[in-house]
Amino acid sequence: MHNPLARQFGNIDIYLFDQLLRGNITPGMTVIDCGCGGGRNLVYLLQNGFDVCAVDSEPDAIEAVRHMARVLAPQLSPHNFRVELIEAMSFEAASADVMLSNAVLHFARDERQFRAMVREMWRVLRPGGLLFCRLASNIGMEGKFRRIETRVFELLDGSVRFLVDAALLHDITRALGGELVDPIKTTIVNEQRCMTTWVVRKGNGTGELERTG
Repeated sequence: MHNPLARQFGNIDIYLFDQLLRGNITPGMTVIDCGCGGGRNLVYLLQNGFDVCAVDSEPDAIEAVRHMARVLAPQLSPHNFRVELIEAMSFEAASADVMLSNAVLHFARDERQFRAMVREMWRVLRPGGLLFCRLASNIGMEGKFRRIETRVFELLDGSVRFLVDAALLHDITRALGGELVDPIKTTIVNEQRCMTTWVVRKGNGTGELERTG
């Protein structure tokens, strides 16, 4: 990376960068990237005193992140980076300050799996912690996609995604006893698909997300 900003931040999601700028995610916090892929959102965190963990279902992705961590944060244990499903993580309850899910939840097969993933991230998140999600939605393009199942659609670019809407995100936030850190924000990408940012702070209550299906 010849660009000094790229060396410092990697290819970080711009909305996650916004949370860093605003002080909602700060050094010393335990951050778990759920569905980390190659670790594009972890470059800055690894270099700046965060306790970084990650899960992904693909062994090659976890190996890539372990290699990155060996270079950028050799003090971290390789066990921080685990080949696991998001809905079945081995991290202890209430052990993370921040749970990240960037462009992952929309690969859920159905609403049952989607809720299972959210429920598990919420279990691992500490009271007062932050759940940061970027995921596909139909917000702003309602009625434009071909429905395959209840919340599974074929998008205009031909991809198939599980799509949320604003009502579902508000309902889940209430059910969990969480509080929106920001209004729900959506970007329409090339008139083909919609990407929504959903950021929730966990309260001290015992809200529970209902299972479905």
